[in-house]
Amino acid sequence: MFADYHVHSSFSDDSTYPMEKEIQHAIALKMDEICFCEHTDYGMRENQVCDFYAYFQEIKRCQKKYPAITIKAGQEFGMQRHTISQYQDTFDKYPFDFIILSCHQVNGLEFWNQDFQKGKTQAEYNRAYYEEIYAVMQNYTDYSVLGHLDAIKRDDKCGAYPLEPVKDIIEKILRLAIASGKGIEVNTSSFRYHLDDLTPCKEILKLYHDLGGTILTIGSDSHKEEHLAAHFLETIEELLKIGFKSYCTFEQMKPIFYPLRSFYDQIICQDTSN
Repeated sequence: MFADYHVHSSFSDDSTYPMEKEIQHAIALKMDEICFCEHTDYGMRENQVCDFYAYFQEIKRCQKKYPAITIKAGQEFGMQRHTISQYQDTFDKYPFDFIILSCHQVNGLEFWNQDFQKGKTQAEYNRAYYEEIYAVMQNYTDYSVLGHLDAIKRDDKCGAYPLEPVKDIIEKILRLAIASGKGIEVNTSSFRYHLDDLTPCKEILKLYHDLGGTILTIGSDSHKEEHLAAHFLETIEELLKIGFKSYCTFEQMKPIFYPLRSFYDQIICQDTSN
């Protein structure tokens, strides 16, 4: 099962890639399944919210037009404590297959422009980031996986922050996810951000594995054609080294498990045949 489980189209505010073009590209790559996870970010300076009616209409149209590939309807919820009720209302209204729970800002302060980091030490803003995720998880359960768990490192001008000082709160996050029947994603955008490790890092992935975590999705966080399913082979190699045996797709919010080794072999076969 060759699936990309974190894909954005022009229904996200930061992408101009038409959904149909992305599906055509996925078919050309011989993918079996694609899951669109458009941005919904309440609580920013301007709410960045998907046009859900148009989104589901286009999903249905493309599902009918392209039966050669399975197309799933997801969302990436960029949640904060004070926006939980808005996301709950949204989730209750629509038939989502898959929800990524992400954190893109805290108290309305964004990471990319350093508003959140301003006036804090590296230790303070890293801990505050994970504490926000944990607080949201304690009060919201309608999600599938935690998105790019250590993504704050993308915007950390002080460089990579070590795991040890925040290992306690990360372990709480992972234990709660496992106990709640939730998972984490491996986000391959780490390669295009030129990071030195996976997202989340291999230490976090190993901790999740050692704690008994099994629900795992792999997504490119695609916003452009060249992003789709990029660096899956290298990522799966690292996951196999850690000891993961399976990965998941989702249908109606329920995980479906597939052998990770088979995914790896499928990509290898396609690469050698092209």
